[in-house]
Amino acid sequence: MTGFSDSAQAMSLVAFSTVATITLLLCVMTGPDRDDLDEFYTGYSSLSPMRNGLAIAGDYISAATVLGTGGVIALYGYDGVVLALSTALSLMLLMFLLAEPLRNAGRFTMGDALARRMPGRGVRMTACVVTIAALLPLMLVQLAGTGQLLAFILGFSGDSLKTGCIIGLGAMMISYAAIGGMKGTALIQIMKIVMLLGSGAVVAVLIMSRFDWDPGALFDTAAEKSGVGSAFLQSGLEFAGSPHPRLDMISAQLAVVLGGACLPHVTMRMYTASSARQVRRSMSWAVSSVVLFVLVITVVGFGATALIGRAVIAQEDPQGNTAYLLASRAAFGADVSTAETLLFTTVTTALFLTLLASVAGMILACANSLAHDVFAARVHEMSERREMMLARLSALAVGVPAIVLATLVQHRSLQPLVTLSFCLGASAIAPALVYSLFWRRYTRTGLLCTLIGGSLVVVLLMPGTNLVSGSPFSAFPEADFNWFPFTTTGLVSIPAGFLFGWLGTLASGRRKSEEQRRQYEAVESWILAGAVRKGG
Repeated sequence: MTGFSDSAQAMSLVAFSTVATITLLLCVMTGPDRDDLDEFYTGYSSLSPMRNGLAIAGDYISAATVLGTGGVIALYGYDGVVLALSTALSLMLLMFLLAEPLRNAGRFTMGDALARRMPGRGVRMTACVVTIAALLPLMLVQLAGTGQLLAFILGFSGDSLKTGCIIGLGAMMISYAAIGGMKGTALIQIMKIVMLLGSGAVVAVLIMSRFDWDPGALFDTAAEKSGVGSAFLQSGLEFAGSPHPRLDMISAQLAVVLGGACLPHVTMRMYTASSARQVRRSMSWAVSSVVLFVLVITVVGFGATALIGRAVIAQEDPQGNTAYLLASRAAFGADVSTAETLLFTTVTTALFLTLLASVAGMILACANSLAHDVFAARVHEMSERREMMLARLSALAVGVPAIVLATLVQHRSLQPLVTLSFCLGASAIAPALVYSLFWRRYTRTGLLCTLIGGSLVVVLLMPGTNLVSGSPFSAFPEADFNWFPFTTTGLVSIPAGFLFGWLGTLASGRRKSEEQRRQYEAVESWILAGAVRKGG
């Protein structure tokens, strides 16, 4: 039931090669044809709301989200559905609270949005460090997952082949970011989300048809095949081994809801909209796409358990990352026709494209921040040609270490890295954006305290969680230095991030706070209403 036929493997390999060639060609064709920063960083804001919205959804739904969320639903049922809904809620929070002010305050990077009120190299450099710190773990997960996914689909098991896949595809992803810029990567994101949702919807329809279009029958069969009965359809299964299961679940949901949509590769898409109205319309498309994805992944996740059984899924991968593919294969039944093999190839190609597009977007966000916030900020009047060259070299500077690190961590559990990224987004980036966009008295010291303090709390607490050690599924199962009794750091680090910002502002003194209040009032109409879009 879990094996893939030779024809499916051969077809997948041909499809992967074709997609890689076509996407690279598209990047070359749509990339900037001259040294223009607006074209490289924002694509001239020329994407329509629908295309920009699909690109936002493409950046937001990473391979880790598809495979990881599908796995959690397949292994833990109800808790996985809550996680999937949290991802949709996170994007809705961005849409209603931060999207328009971000677009109005920023120009190219998160550093621009933060430096609108508090100019200075210190703010920009800290923003760049936090951007890279938040996205690098996610990049490692996607790159390391590339080797595992291709090995699983194509049926090879050699470590050297997996490492070769990581290096080869990593080089391609650097090329996408360096050559295509914002417009080129947006095109790949749009292709990816259309293929992912289209193929996923077909698989979901096939699964529902196996259960006579009765969701109740699907859920009941999944609960029966899970081996845990009705607990599969109730809250708490995922965190059953935790000393504080309810608090652990709340902590995890907080990290996803606050952190997911604040990650820099998602927020950078806000700057590609030409007006506040365009941001709203783009976000409507993005949220609709993500809600559709949640429906698809819920059906596919439950379908995997109902058709294959929880034990088989866990045996293939303890984290359940192969559940999405196993469900797609099982949906066809024992006899697979040529058309069904073709459909399965489409599913695997969509996942392959998801891996490529996700990392390309993250590399671009890090490269843009490095070039614009660090190098260009050092020179008062840097030429556009030189900054473009630096942005492309920055893609290489970020991508190469990511590839090397991914080859080193590929045999470990990668869940701590995903959690680390979301916790940094929720504990450092989210408080900094909320305070700087809406709090009049927020000072430069408060901003630096938020970014640095929130990040440090996450980095200090994360090694003590049970994802890193102390359980059979942790990154270091042979060790046990599990002193923090939660899966994520959110319950402590998120309040700490906000608290550091408040204390830092308080420590700045009344005079600084009043000064910041006057500066904020001077730009308030730009930030909140988009009266003027100011450069720089």
